[in-house]
Amino acid sequence: MKKRPTINSSQICKTRMQAITDAMSMLSGKWKFHIIGTLIEGDRMGFMDLMREVDGIGTKMLSKELQDLEINHLINRIVLNTKPVTVEYSISEYGKTLRPIIDEIANWGIAYRKSIMG
Repeated sequence: MKKRPTINSSQICKTRMQAITDAMSMLSGKWKFHIIGTLIEGDRMGFMDLMREVDGIGTKMLSKELQDLEINHLINRIVLNTKPVTVEYSISEYGKTLRPIIDEIANWGIAYRKSIMG
């Protein structure tokens, strides 16, 4: 019996799972998708604008999440030369690549809600 050649599926699986783990650790939590989605739709927004849009988030948590998203190059932080200093946030070019994912999650959530609600 001839042995079939196999692709190293174990390595492919490991690489794929590592990529999923990386994405989930970067986007995990209650607020990140909400912040990203808001900035995708809202263009540039100040800190207090985001506080109003992201219902239920506290100032410390918003500040931490914005910092994480900036470190991971998903949003831009722009300090304006005003008195008092104003900071605006916007979605980065790389952050914009999350739009189809967010749209699909929203579509899935709508369909799921309809399926369980009847």
